[in-house]
Amino acid sequence: MARKAKPERADVCIIGAGASGAAAAKVLTERGLGVVGLERGPWRTKETFGGDELANVNRYNLWPDPLLNPRTVRTSADEEARIELFCPVPQMVGGGTVHWQGWLPRFTENDFRPRTVIGDLPGATLADWSITYADLEPYYDKVEWAFGVSGAAGANVYESPRTRGYPCPPMPMSRYAKKFHAGCAALGYNSFPTPQAALSRPFNGRPATVVSAFAQQHGDPTGTRSSALNVFIPDAVATGRYDLRPDSYVRELTVDALGRVASAVYADADGDLVEQEADVFVLACGAVESARLLLLSRSGRYPNGLANGSDLVGRNVTFHEYSAAVGLFDDPIYAWAGGGYVSASSFQFYEHDDSRGFASGGHIACAGVGIPLPINWSLPDRPLWGPEAKRMDREYFNHSMAVAMVVHDMPQHDNRVDLDEKVTDAWGLPAARITLTPHPNDLAMGRWLIDRNAEILDAAGAHKTYRVYIDRITGNCSHQHGTTRMGDDPETSVLDRDCRAHEVDNLFVVDGGPFPTATGANPTLTIMANAWRVAERIADGHSAPGR
Repeated sequence: MARKAKPERADVCIIGAGASGAAAAKVLTERGLGVVGLERGPWRTKETFGGDELANVNRYNLWPDPLLNPRTVRTSADEEARIELFCPVPQMVGGGTVHWQGWLPRFTENDFRPRTVIGDLPGATLADWSITYADLEPYYDKVEWAFGVSGAAGANVYESPRTRGYPCPPMPMSRYAKKFHAGCAALGYNSFPTPQAALSRPFNGRPATVVSAFAQQHGDPTGTRSSALNVFIPDAVATGRYDLRPDSYVRELTVDALGRVASAVYADADGDLVEQEADVFVLACGAVESARLLLLSRSGRYPNGLANGSDLVGRNVTFHEYSAAVGLFDDPIYAWAGGGYVSASSFQFYEHDDSRGFASGGHIACAGVGIPLPINWSLPDRPLWGPEAKRMDREYFNHSMAVAMVVHDMPQHDNRVDLDEKVTDAWGLPAARITLTPHPNDLAMGRWLIDRNAEILDAAGAHKTYRVYIDRITGNCSHQHGTTRMGDDPETSVLDRDCRAHEVDNLFVVDGGPFPTATGANPTLTIMANAWRVAERIADGHSAPGR
């Protein structure tokens, strides 16, 4: 690789331009700082989405190509790791928000103090967060109003206090949402419209979101979806202080004589090496890739990886797991319609309850297909091919719906991300290796929640119900947390409460890596809110006297 001349030094260098990196870029540039953004993937526009939609699912149009960007997985340190597309996130400007359904529930007050609420759970490394819901609530509000989130404040009776309501009313109700509400009501459960990163009405100069079956796992050819690509990136670019460089693959972070980060070394779109210097560095690569970059950044001062004197970088990783109960109805449901934009949820089983026999709980919601592929393709009694498979497709396609749940998988010290020295990517760098053993609590929670989901479908009038239980964490979800845990004690955490590395005072991490626990809800709203909070701290410190 040739090495190009160093570009001008930046105030802040953000590595990653997904949900967290884009949120931080918006805040920092609007506060007057010059920001260089280094994004590994392309910067795509709405015109490049659409067309052959199945390409998005099957031909790595949005997902990382495992031939170029392999990731390996094993269930224990004694097992040979296998290459697998585990917990993939689109590597492009906008990140996972390019393909999401945009479910944006807030965490609850108790999510920030699981050790206090649950107590000791053998085999798990439960820890209270070093910040509280009250610390984050103003930033939840900022993100919701920047995105124009559609929802109904107060409809979730378990939600924690809010500064104000949602900027837009709920999205229109689908047939499957009506079924879900009816089933919950029959059982005496609270349900509510899922808060969505979509506009139910024109907002802040943007038109209402076009509701399409092609939502999850697809880009938005209309440009009306609320996402980092459509909201935060344009906001940052509009300041004139955001130099976003796509197709820039960061290989390592170098350090100076004081042990601070000096530069990010990356391969640009031409394959040449570039060294970008900055005062402050912010990692926003996703929990897996941020940990990998820190571990790749070995030096004489940090022989085990940057900021890894505690050997905690990559540990306590959690991923969530989606699973569902599926119900078949006599009347048509059209679960493919709306792509999940018009969903409904319940936190009825979200908070911890000792009487259940397991710790914590999870968010449940009704689900459209979203890809779109038939829900019945996941049913255990459907053949993969032949006349019976075709019959089930014809008879079930418009008559099936799912009630899905998020498993709050428990953090464990030996569940980790490290480097696989036997497998390298297309740039010759070791792949991220994930070691993941499910905690018995994960499986017990998953089974119990699936049973509750099936009961809701039965109560809604399903004439047949399937339970799809989990026996492991498969990586079928794009939620990553925990590899750079935040905390007040450098012996038990990588970052402080402001997500600054304990060992490196100009290094911050703002993706899901800082989360001490996964919680039972979709994390992206909290990731963006926390990134906004941390960016304000960085801006305050950069403008402090003496700098």
